[in-house]
Amino acid sequence: FFSVVAMMLSRSNAVGSRVRGISSMRSMRPAVGPAPAGRRRAVSVEARKVALLGSAGGIGQPLGLLLKMNKLVTDLALYDIANVAGVAADISHCNTPVKVTGYTGPEELPAALKGAEVLVIPAGVPRKPGMTRDDLFNINAGIVKALVEAAAMHCPDAILLIITNPVNSTVPIAAETLKAAGKYDPKKVIGVTSLDVVRANTFVAEAKGLDVKDVDVPVIGGHAGVTILPLLSQTTPAVAFTEAEKQVLTEKIQNAGTVVVEAKAGKGSATLSMAYAAARMTESVLLGLNGEPNIYECAYVQSDVVPEVPYFASKVLLGPGGVSKVMGTGEMDSFEKKGYDVMLAELKGSIKKGVEFANSPPPPSS
Repeated sequence: FFSVVAMMLSRSNAVGSRVRGISSMRSMRPAVGPAPAGRRRAVSVEARKVALLGSAGGIGQPLGLLLKMNKLVTDLALYDIANVAGVAADISHCNTPVKVTGYTGPEELPAALKGAEVLVIPAGVPRKPGMTRDDLFNINAGIVKALVEAAAMHCPDAILLIITNPVNSTVPIAAETLKAAGKYDPKKVIGVTSLDVVRANTFVAEAKGLDVKDVDVPVIGGHAGVTILPLLSQTTPAVAFTEAEKQVLTEKIQNAGTVVVEAKAGKGSATLSMAYAAARMTESVLLGLNGEPNIYECAYVQSDVVPEVPYFASKVLLGPGGVSKVMGTGEMDSFEKKGYDVMLAELKGSIKKGVEFANSPPPPSS
């Protein structure tokens, strides 16, 4: 465990090195002066408060731990509707400089949000037996809407990282909610799709016998099923795939979440890998806030890359204001173009559903 975390959090001293053993196209600042033997070099950063909303859940707990270990975080606010006091106490005992404070329930939410520069939102419920997809959507959509309404009041300038599923719909919900409050900045509302990239990098490295830290596979579209489109033709380093390999790998990446759910046999979903991917994305956003150059991640954001849909996942450049630039899809091969055509209808429907919910939410169930 510690070797994995060290790989994720450590930085090379060389400019142009990679972070956390994950290919990320980042140029890192060289450290100044020699470090004492056996000790890491100190990293000077600005004070940053991160609020984790949904911190007592399956994603929130491991994500809170990873954020407690992040040198770019100085103040970590852990919020949930219940059971957060124990999580905060537990994580606070880790001997890192990050200050941890727990907040429980709606009455303490304003204090959790006050001064936060980054909000990470995994809050929501997993699908339970007997629950329809519409039931799940209405619950999670309502949770995101309420949290974003509070953010608009108490930390309107914060960058929002939306993890709560379905991301294809919850990001439009967050955007519409902020628009209604007069606080919307498209550069600061980001759907976290990093897990799709993490999986793609892992599966391609395994299939081709590559070192995973050198692999970077762009993943575009959305964050569910066929809307997840790995651009295998744009893999770094350049790798050749047969049509059969493309089919197998694409489906493996798209269905990876289902594989985890089935493997856990009803006891959970992809909480640990999601926490890892979200920690990676949060660190990238913090690096951007600190003015670090060349911080690229794939993310689901407001975009004009695809005229048919107002939200789309592609590589983005992160900076002091959030998303500095939304990158295009690049040249797709014929296999990817077919997948692209298939995804659009699904993505349009998910976006429409989110916008409609935000503007006309259903009445609370009795």
